[in-house]
Parts: sequence; C-alpha cells; structure tokens
Amino acid sequence: MRRVLLGLEIVLGVLILAALVFGAYVRLAPSDPARWHVDPLEVAQPGYPGYYLMRPSGGSSTGPVFDMAPADLLAAFDRVARSEPRVSVLAGSVDEGQVTYVARSALWGFPDYISVRAVPADEGGARLAVFSRLRFGQSDLGVNRARIEDWIGRLRAGGA
Repeated sequence: MRRVLLGLEIVLGVLILAALVFGAYVRLAPSDPARWHVDPLEVAQPGYPGYYLMRPSGGSSTGPVFDMAPADLLAAFDRVARSEPRVSVLAGSVDEGQVTYVARSALWGFPDYISVRAVPADEGGARLAVFSRLRFGQSDLGVNRARIEDWIGRLRAGGA
C-alpha cells in the first residue's frame, strides 16, 4: 500500500511540476515583434479557428464605419485597448499608424496578439483593420472575436 501511495505522490508531483513549467513558459516566452506585428490588411487568413480578422474585404467581417479620420479612430481604439487589464503594446504606435497589442488571459496568461490599423472608408469616415489571434493552441472558443466586438461596441458608444 505504501508503494502505491508513493507512486501516486510521485505522479502527482510530476504533473504539478509540468503544469508549473508550462505556466511559466506561457507567461515568460518572448514575443517577437517581427513575427506578431503584422499588417492586418495584408495578412493571409490562418488555417485554424483561433483568430478574428476584421478588414474592409477578405476578412471575418468588415466592421463598422466611424465618422472620424483614420488617425482619430486609431487613437480612440488605442485608448480602449489600453484601458483593458492585462493588455500592453508589443510594437508600433498611433503615430506610426499601426499598433500590435498583447492581451493575456487572467488565469494562465495565454497571450493573444491584436494588430490594428485605421483606414479611410469608401463611404467616407474610417474603418478599422484588426487581426486578433492566439499564440498557443488551435481554438480560442471565440475569445478574439468577442474581445474585438466588445472594443468596437465601446468605440461606437463613445467609450474611448
């Protein structure tokens, strides 16, 4: 009986250690801007479901038109994104015309990357081009889409 308990303790210890190592890797793995800071207007749609791509054409959706200049729209989006907990800028800036953010999940700190630009809309005003995607895994269970739709809703409500 003692050998069985000792074996279970060892297995449990190994599983706990593996979970801790995985958690540390997820939180501490470097984010290379050269890989993640991409133009949402030019990027190809990934071959997995863990992303949301909003752009004037060829994406998951086109998104709304905002009655403001592209630079003002990007600045407003930046204020909304930066107001969120666990969101930071990886690369770019409003002045550069494109920003890539890292948004981390609350429990494990899984990173999602959100690249955004604002472009003139054919109808006047401006639209956002946003590419939000996960780093680890294949499916995000709709988290990236829900996040961007929430941020767009806040922009439309004047929450910037």
